[in-house]
Amino acid sequence: MKLLVTGATGKLGALIVETLLATVPARHLAVSVRSPEKAESLRSRGVDVREGDFDRPETLDRAFEGIDRLLIVSTDGDNETRIRQHGVAVAAAQRANVGFIAYTSLVNAGENPIFLAPVHRATEEAIRRSGIPYAFLRNNWYLENETGTVQAVLGGAPWLTSAGAGKVGWATRRDYAEAAAAVLAGESRESAAYELSGSLLTQEELAAKLSGILGREVPVQQVDDATYAGIMSSAGVPDPVVPILVGIQSAIREGALEVESGDLERLLGRAPTPIEEGLRQIVEELQS
Repeated sequence: MKLLVTGATGKLGALIVETLLATVPARHLAVSVRSPEKAESLRSRGVDVREGDFDRPETLDRAFEGIDRLLIVSTDGDNETRIRQHGVAVAAAQRANVGFIAYTSLVNAGENPIFLAPVHRATEEAIRRSGIPYAFLRNNWYLENETGTVQAVLGGAPWLTSAGAGKVGWATRRDYAEAAAAVLAGESRESAAYELSGSLLTQEELAAKLSGILGREVPVQQVDDATYAGIMSSAGVPDPVVPILVGIQSAIREGALEVESGDLERLLGRAPTPIEEGLRQIVEELQS
């Protein structure tokens, strides 16, 4: 059985590949990357490195040839570009007669109001229409997304938010990677959607956990969206990014990421990494 991971040199893709190599013989593993030279370390370990560019469909035809189980790691970019790229990848998987597609989606993708959701709704629908059995890996929020806020706190700022009492199922990138690897390396061909959330926490609860790590109080500053936007702008956040950040805070406040599920624990075969441990690693990396 031949497995393939797209985007294998990205942050999530690289962790997925590392996890797979711990349990899957390298000869059974292929990766699809835009720049094969960046994956030479994988090639030297026996991984089949293939060129695959989501903007060049002909490369995906070659990359997906002979693949039994495919993991499409969602790309970066604006929503329109990502929807187009993902559609190209799904069409290539059909042409290559791939037997199973796993896709890194978003928690509660079908109804989520967050600005990223249209990408994942469109991609999930394209996969359903393909007729290929699938697994939708609906990831909640990456704990690493809060690195900028943690860095600001280390610099003496409060934990700034306009998310109110909204809860988030934060989990570490490595946990999401291990869950994806477990699905890809499995044998199931039953279509399924996995809601992958950690324990639900508010911004105040997350800040309290950071307080315990730093050994000092981390004050939380709750503001409205307009104030949040103004502070982000004054901090140097590019103008096009500010409304995206405000939209995330608003969506959290409205419960977009408050999805409780045991799917992550079931796929991992263990409890998700404690949030304190993940936060400690972020702090250590920022201080190193």
